[in-house]
Amino acid sequence: MLNKLFDLAGRTALVTGGSKGIGKGIARGYAEAGANVVITARHEDELQAACAEIGDGLDVQVAYRLCEMTDRAQCDDMIRSVQAEFSIVDILCNNAGSNAPQPLVDIDDDDWDRVLELNFTSCMRLARGLAPAMIEQKWGRILHLSSIMALTSAGGRGIYSGTKAALVGTTRAHAIELGPHGVTVNCLAPGPVATDMLRTMLTPEQQAVFAERAALKRLGETSEMVGPALLLSSDAGSYITGAVLVVDGGVICRTF
Repeated sequence: MLNKLFDLAGRTALVTGGSKGIGKGIARGYAEAGANVVITARHEDELQAACAEIGDGLDVQVAYRLCEMTDRAQCDDMIRSVQAEFSIVDILCNNAGSNAPQPLVDIDDDDWDRVLELNFTSCMRLARGLAPAMIEQKWGRILHLSSIMALTSAGGRGIYSGTKAALVGTTRAHAIELGPHGVTVNCLAPGPVATDMLRTMLTPEQQAVFAERAALKRLGETSEMVGPALLLSSDAGSYITGAVLVVDGGVICRTF
């Protein structure tokens, strides 16, 4: 019984931003659970290397698609291409995202539009394109990677926090729409995880501050996002929808 709850054999999962970090970790988790996996990113060399890692030692199909998620035509073409090869995408994991720290008075319109398109609009477009087949088969999982920055924030992070909070709102609306068809829609909200983006954006001193704020007194690892993602993407989470699962090591427990 327990083995079947997390069994994804025969399913196909699409993971955006799947060539590194949390996305690659989740994609490997899906593959280990038996799913065929398609990952997307912008750099073919990284995608090829990630596919080899994700499929290593497993009897599943792992494929990739080059896709710039801020390009709507590319996104539409990617959806058609994946559906042509795999027919139905059972699990959509919208992981691709970016940040552009800027104080309100200095926000650049181009940066605003780019991050909004990547972090929010592309998630809607992929869900919109893949949901009809999920509805028809009466089973589907849509998982958006939000952030604890949707629930709390910091100066200069208005663009990022705004897009991640927007995902929470649409998740709840779409959960209501799709629930009668056996399709769940949820958000995973990671805290400070030791990814390339975090290391690029934060100095070692700032990373240490984040680690100190966590109840567990450390940064999270990408591997620690896999279990929660599997819960929300399998039959184990069949009665969880419209939810925001915070996986932050206890960062937002702290007031002072």
